[in-house]
Amino acid sequence: MVVNVVNVVNSAQTVADRYREFSWQQARGRSDAHAELTARISHDAEFCDLLSGSLPAGNKQRPTLLLAAVRYLDGPHAELGPRDETAYGRWREWTVRHWDEVRAVIMRRADRTGEPAHCATLLPLLARLPQPLALLEVGAAAGLCLQPDRYRYRYEADGAGTGTEFGAPGSPVTFVCRTSTAGPGHAPGPAPVAPEALTRLPDIAWRAGIDPDPLDPVAERDDLRWLQALRWPVDEDRPAHGTYSPHSQNRADRLAAAVEAVRPAPRPRIVRGDLLDELPALAAEAPSEATLVIFHTAVLGTLPLARREEFAALVRSLLAERDGPGHWISHEHHTVLPWIAAPAHHTPRPEDAHLLTLALDERPVALTGPDGASLRLLTENTPAG
Repeated sequence: MVVNVVNVVNSAQTVADRYREFSWQQARGRSDAHAELTARISHDAEFCDLLSGSLPAGNKQRPTLLLAAVRYLDGPHAELGPRDETAYGRWREWTVRHWDEVRAVIMRRADRTGEPAHCATLLPLLARLPQPLALLEVGAAAGLCLQPDRYRYRYEADGAGTGTEFGAPGSPVTFVCRTSTAGPGHAPGPAPVAPEALTRLPDIAWRAGIDPDPLDPVAERDDLRWLQALRWPVDEDRPAHGTYSPHSQNRADRLAAAVEAVRPAPRPRIVRGDLLDELPALAAEAPSEATLVIFHTAVLGTLPLARREEFAALVRSLLAERDGPGHWISHEHHTVLPWIAAPAHHTPRPEDAHLLTLALDERPVALTGPDGASLRLLTENTPAG
């Protein structure tokens, strides 16, 4: 086994704290398997010492990378994760025995997934902006979110038992999204997003993206395999999640179907490079007659706060100086862009801890499920159609 001390500020305790925080704050309530596994790792001093001594501090020590690498390599409990101490022992033994391979996957891969189901939460906003659109995704990964017009969608009003389905004819994938509305002085209810925003696809004239490590699951089966390994194992039938209707695919099959949906389409241009450094030149290529939409989903959390603030300043500048119309759609956890806050009247619920804030030009318009399965519209901030 190759173990190199790569960062003197690394420590087993730092790694343990990171896994404990991940288990409690991120995985709990979303994935029982990930919550249990990372909690057990946080109490395993010897294994945390292996991680701190083998991996550079920073993004390469993200728990999601380790868990995905083991799943990618067909490690034990690849789908469900350990369920008791004995099962954890088997997972640990396999991972340590195959550590060179696991570490190699971690070092060459990143954990930006570009979950295509996020299109279900982005679509109502995209459909209400002035058309046509020029989409520029920051942190595009495989570029699947640049193809919202290639999928079908079913929007189900929360608690109402009704739904609207539309989208690309014959698409092999349908994204199911539960909708509700929260406005001043009242709790979330079953009222859906405006019907016109749920029945039309956006007119996209141009699309491009930036990613430090772009993927091509259409041409490279190994890239698809990695994207599938990154999917968190969840109980898809759990009512509290409201994740998918019985007629929808499971997560791995849904991802493969999304890839098939975009296969006939021209590939969007994905530029490899730094998210900030490449943005100005790529934005300049967008046609001036189209509405430029710079957007990102669950991406900026990998950057330090100062870099996020620099990104925000850059986007504001690019849109202000643009000859044609332009907007910024951010779709991040509320801790990532802390100056974008939900309205003061909004009363958080326990399940809100994992929600993403969907914002247009730094104004929050909705709270969304991290897997694209729910959209709670903040009615007073919704843009006019």
